Amino acid sequence: MTGSAIQLYTLRNVDRPFTELLELVADAGFEGVEFASRVTDADPEAVAETLDETGLDAAGAHVHIDRLEDDFEETVAFYDELGVEHVVVPWLDAEHFESVEAVEATAARLAKLADELSAHGMALHYHNHDQEFTDLDGNGETGDAEFGFDAFVDETEFGIELDLGLALAAGDDVAERLHALDDRSQLVHLKDYDVAAGRSAPVGEGDLDLDAIADAVDANDSEWLIYEYEGEDPLATLDRAGSRTKELC
Repeated sequence: MTGSAIQLYTLRNVDRPFTELLELVADAGFEGVEFASRVTDADPEAVAETLDETGLDAAGAHVHIDRLEDDFEETVAFYDELGVEHVVVPWLDAEHFESVEAVEATAARLAKLADELSAHGMALHYHNHDQEFTDLDGNGETGDAEFGFDAFVDETEFGIELDLGLALAAGDDVAERLHALDDRSQLVHLKDYDVAAGRSAPVGEGDLDLDAIADAVDANDSEWLIYEYEGEDPLATLDRAGSRTKELC
């Protein structure tokens, strides 16, 4: 059964204490949260207590690769206290996907982290933007060449947290991509997107085929469908987002 969660980056500019944000998320009907950078400034004990009080689960955490590589033990201990089992590298620059050699090196680098996290009971995932869809070795002009993201998926075995909106913006068929990822898509980012305007949209107001996505998430038995919105005033649409995300699970 897929759970509904929110990527807390959505609420990054909301001027409320972090634990209060968790309470707002629970009131909106979400079942889980995916942490982003702001959690590292909060008291982990207070966060864990609030999760327990609200019934929210930790769907995962976005953790930059430098922090994982430079302060691995401390980082793992911090997120373990919050009940995090899914650790997501949220960004790598386009240069990591521009050639076969770059993709292979990136895959090996992340595979090493995946092994280290697995030894601590955590799973690694990679979250895409649109820069991964670069022409591989400059051959994309032929129309049928492989893109960096395709090669990256083929070269790796750990989880892929597909950002549906950004993949759509890059020209990907996101429902087809989800089906192809199968059980590697335990975490799915429900970011609706207005392609013509080039911006994030509240769920249901963009160009995502939500029915096709719901079918793919169900077929893959994904663990979490994670809402994200990068627009202004996210609190104004939070309740609707909570109910809509849950409907799609």
